[in-house]
Amino acid sequence: MPTVNAVAAVSATEPLVRTTIERRELGPHDVLIDIAFAGICHSDIHTARDEWGGTSYPVVPGHEIAGTVAAVGSEVTLHKVGDRVGVGCFVNSCGECAACKDGYEQFCAKGVVSTYNSAEYTGEPTHGGYSQQVVVTEKFVVRIPDGIELDQAAPLLCAGITLYSPLKHWGAGPGKKVAVLGMGGLGHIGVKIAHALGAEVTVLSQSLSKEADGKKFGADHYYATSDKNTFSELAGQFDLIVNTVSVNLPLDKYLSLLAINGTLVELGVPEHPLEIRAFSLLTNRRSIAGSLVGGIAETQEMLDFCAEHHIGAEIETITADQVNEAYDRVVKSDVKYRFVIDIASLA
Repeated sequence: MPTVNAVAAVSATEPLVRTTIERRELGPHDVLIDIAFAGICHSDIHTARDEWGGTSYPVVPGHEIAGTVAAVGSEVTLHKVGDRVGVGCFVNSCGECAACKDGYEQFCAKGVVSTYNSAEYTGEPTHGGYSQQVVVTEKFVVRIPDGIELDQAAPLLCAGITLYSPLKHWGAGPGKKVAVLGMGGLGHIGVKIAHALGAEVTVLSQSLSKEADGKKFGADHYYATSDKNTFSELAGQFDLIVNTVSVNLPLDKYLSLLAINGTLVELGVPEHPLEIRAFSLLTNRRSIAGSLVGGIAETQEMLDFCAEHHIGAEIETITADQVNEAYDRVVKSDVKYRFVIDIASLA
């Protein structure tokens, strides 16, 4: 089996370390990818630090992967050597259940195979993009259009599809008022996509410190949730709120901002169960919903849309030796807006 350099978490409390891992031999339907860049998602941190439970160590995080095809299996038809490609949050599914057949592989009834901290159906553990190479079944590799640089494309493989899917599903577009709650790694891409879809976009952030950036990314309005007047001023206005924040918020206050038949979509994963009052939903026939990334076809659609509209992530590029520092900074919200590892630094 090929051995490659990687960065791994070895326990919940120790720093991530350089290591080597084995990748499987190239099968007939497999694609070998030379990874160029890997984005750092907050999910990586939750997993590395076992904050959600269930982490199997050692684990190599990373599900925002961008690179080029280095080799293909004998029966591969979708990709060829030299193609610019990406891998997102999962690398296999059963392909036979109703969800898979409908293009919702993320909801596979058998259980989707996550890019890391998971196991292939053969039992092999999966390891993610903080590594030099990865081997993935061809159907779970997407094409990165020439209009997006690989480093700016990497975060789109999780953050991009996490926002694109609910914005499309709940009809963000002309005549719709959309609020993006939080202006971090997810939120800033959500602003760009919602604007490109033609919606009237408002950012709801703790403070006005990122207002200039929000307006540059396409926000029409920007409000500080710390301002006591914000909730009374915006009551009943929004058709859709996408919540990108991974901490527990007073959801009743945010539900009050929804117009009749409005929906608040949870995208972050707070530590504690959500708490809401029934009347917050009954009033204005409001809904609260959730969304989990998107299927492979929709991920490709998102990348093509982003290339057409010149959308990429705002990134800070780091080396493999800066991952632990980057993790601490993400937790402190000290990044504008997504860390991306230059995998060449693993050589």
